[in-house]
Amino acid sequence: MTLAYWCVLAAALMPFLFTGIAKFTGGRYNNYSPREFLEKQDGFRKRAHWAQLNSFEAFPFFAAAVIIAHQTGGDQGYIDMLAAAFIGIRVVYGVMYLANLAALRTLVWAAGLACIIAIFVSGA
Repeated sequence: MTLAYWCVLAAALMPFLFTGIAKFTGGRYNNYSPREFLEKQDGFRKRAHWAQLNSFEAFPFFAAAVIIAHQTGGDQGYIDMLAAAFIGIRVVYGVMYLANLAALRTLVWAAGLACIIAIFVSGA
């Protein structure tokens, strides 16, 4: 398997990192109504929940881009580099979200989107 495919797995699991921060870093987690529990969080826990949601939103486009790039014969080294960069960028994005650095978070988000687009068109 390629590094890019491993990055797809990492991207698929990343939301659960933020879920864990939101659920288990304070307060008593309520597994009977997890969505209600998460919506009642505040501060960095609420932002961790939002980072989780955004990670789930970013995943399909990233996974599709990697698969399409492989199918269309994009340069594997380039795809792997961009996929690894995307994962690093998404980690930084989550840190920016937790730290409530909105302007920087937006710039980091844009860098992640640029990686996805570059992966997607790499086989063109």
